[in-house]
Amino acid sequence: MVQEVVTAVISAGCVGFVYLAAAMRVVKQYERGVVFRLGRQSGEVRPPGLAVIVPFVDRLYKVNMQIVTLPIPAQEGITRDNVTVRVDAVVYFRVVDAPNALIRVEDYKFAVSQMAQTSLRSIIGKSDLDDLLSNREKLNQGLELMIDSPAVGWGVQIDRVEIKDVSLPDTMKRSMARQAEADRDRRARIINADAEYQASKKLAEAAQQMADTPAALQLRLLQTVTAVAAEKNSTLVLPFPVELLRFLEKAQREPEPERSRSLDKSTAPTASRPPEELPAAATEVSTDPDGTAPDSAPVTPVRSSAESAPITPVRSSADAVTPEPDGSAARTGT
Repeated sequence: MVQEVVTAVISAGCVGFVYLAAAMRVVKQYERGVVFRLGRQSGEVRPPGLAVIVPFVDRLYKVNMQIVTLPIPAQEGITRDNVTVRVDAVVYFRVVDAPNALIRVEDYKFAVSQMAQTSLRSIIGKSDLDDLLSNREKLNQGLELMIDSPAVGWGVQIDRVEIKDVSLPDTMKRSMARQAEADRDRRARIINADAEYQASKKLAEAAQQMADTPAALQLRLLQTVTAVAAEKNSTLVLPFPVELLRFLEKAQREPEPERSRSLDKSTAPTASRPPEELPAAATEVSTDPDGTAPDSAPVTPVRSSAESAPITPVRSSADAVTPEPDGSAARTGT
């Protein structure tokens, strides 16, 4: 009798232990439990901790509430400016409504993945290549809105979407490299030109300052000579005196009217002399043996060599007229 009672107690304890083991579930901190009794949702969502259900009647489903990282496979598309690209992205989302994530959609992860792929292809077709390369933040926001709209009904919230990489054809890469190089060259030339402009302004100011202070220019020349002499050179080049250069510059800047007036003054006395004041020896006339001047050799006055006006050529002694045996005058010359 006692043995039967002990056996019954042990059996009841075993049944109770099995019942309790089947009825108790542990929900972790990052999970939420949804109980379905006979296929229908029963009660509230079970919080983290120990959850008790009716064995063989209730079924507890645990839903992960952590942020899920879902990579999107690379999608190939044509941009609005007709460039073929391959773009891949990544989606960060989490479940905010556990019952809807189980009831509204069969597999919320697969649904989010497919929606992200279609949205990414749509974004590629609506965007330019420059937007994909430089304005990704705006594209990420647009892609997030496109995926989040249908995902709200699934109990899923899209946390963020990031475009990972944009792959371009090799020909497009070379074209972009040439464009970037040309742009860098243009900026470098602009910077160099601006630097030369500023340097020229400073040099002009320094030159003006040295022109106002001649001693500074002399000191600069001495410094240059000292620097050249310090080097191991066999030839030393000395600068041309600045004072001599200034003298020559002033001489070149002398007004032309003053020069012309000085030239007129130097030539005026000779040019204004009357013909009667010319020396008598300046005129030579050939005569016949009887002492009379022949008619064929007119007397021509000779002007002084100092006159600037045109003069008549003077006959020399070699050009004198000599009488011929027949009594006529003949002209001889060299």
